[in-house]
Amino acid sequence: MMRAEAVTDFAIRYGFLILLAGLVVFFAFAAPGFATPRSAVFVFQSVAITGILALGVTCTLVVGGFDLSIGAVATSALMLSAYSMVILEHPAIVAVALCLGMGALVGLVNGLLIVTFRVPDLLATLGMMFLLIGLQRIPTQGNSIATGMALADGTVAEGRFAEAFLWIGRHRFDLVIERLVPVPVVIFILIAVMIWLFLGHTRHGRLMYAIGSNERAAALAGAPVSAYKIGAYVISGITAAIGGILLAARLGRGDIASGNNLLLDSVAAALIGFAVLGAARPNAFGTAAGALFVGILLQGMTMMNAPYYTQDFVKGAVLVVALVFTFYLSSRRGSAARR
Repeated sequence: MMRAEAVTDFAIRYGFLILLAGLVVFFAFAAPGFATPRSAVFVFQSVAITGILALGVTCTLVVGGFDLSIGAVATSALMLSAYSMVILEHPAIVAVALCLGMGALVGLVNGLLIVTFRVPDLLATLGMMFLLIGLQRIPTQGNSIATGMALADGTVAEGRFAEAFLWIGRHRFDLVIERLVPVPVVIFILIAVMIWLFLGHTRHGRLMYAIGSNERAAALAGAPVSAYKIGAYVISGITAAIGGILLAARLGRGDIASGNNLLLDSVAAALIGFAVLGAARPNAFGTAAGALFVGILLQGMTMMNAPYYTQDFVKGAVLVVALVFTFYLSSRRGSAARR
C-alpha cells in the first residue's frame, strides 16, 4: 500500500516533467533538425510571447477568475504600436507607453465589470475580446499596417518602426558561441520570476490565493477582495500588452491576423501548469513549464510536417490528459489519506 502511494506521489509530482523530457527526446530523433540551435531559437521565441500572456492568465486564475481577452489585448497592442509609429510617427517610447496604458485600462475595465457590475468573468472578458477585435480594425479599415501603405485620405504612411523598438523583438544575446537568447526570452524570464516571487513569497500573493480558494472567507478575514481581483485583471492586461509589443517588434509591421492563436496557446500553457510538480493550482513555474511544453510540441510537429489542423487537437488532448491525470490522482491520494 505504501509503495503504491509512493508511486502515485512520484507520478503526480514528476510525471509532467518526465513527459516534457520524453517529448524533447522523441522530436530529437523523429524530426530532423529539431535538436539544433536554430530550432531552439524558434522554440524560445514562441514560448516567450505565449508564456508572458499565460502568466497574466495565471494571475486571474489565482483569484478564481479567467481572462479570455488576452489574445485580443495583445493584437490590439501590436496594432496600436504600429499605428503610433507608422501613421502618427510617434517615437518608440510613446508607442510602448500607449500600449501599456491600453493594456492596464482594459484590465481595469474587465475588473470593474466583474467586481462592480457582477458580470461573470467569462462573459465580461469574452465581450471585451470581441470589442477589441472590432476596435483594432476600425482605424485601418481592417488592413495591416506597414510603412508606405495607402491611407484612407489618399496619403501614404511615411513613419517607420524605430530601430530601438525592433531591437527588443529581434536582438539575440550571445550564449557561448551562438546567438541563442532573444530579448523576448529574457523579458519572459524576468516577468516569470517576478510573478513567481509575488504569488508565492509575498503577503499579497498569499491573499490572492486565499481569495481564489474561498472568496467569502477571505472577505470576512478583512482582505480587500475587490481590489485584489481588479489588480489581477490589470496585471493580465499589462502582460498581454507586453506580449503584443514584443510580437510587433519581431514582425516589424502591424499584422492584423498575427495573434490569432495567442489565446488558445496561452490558456493551454496556464492550465497545463496545474499538472507541474503536482501543484493542482495556478502557479508561475508551472505556467512557464506549460509554455515550454506547448512551444516544443508545436515546433516538433511543424518540423515533422504534421498538418496544421492536427495541432489544436494534439494540444487539447495533451491538456485534457494532463489535467485529468493530475486531479484524478490528487483526489485519489486525498481520499486514501482521509481513510
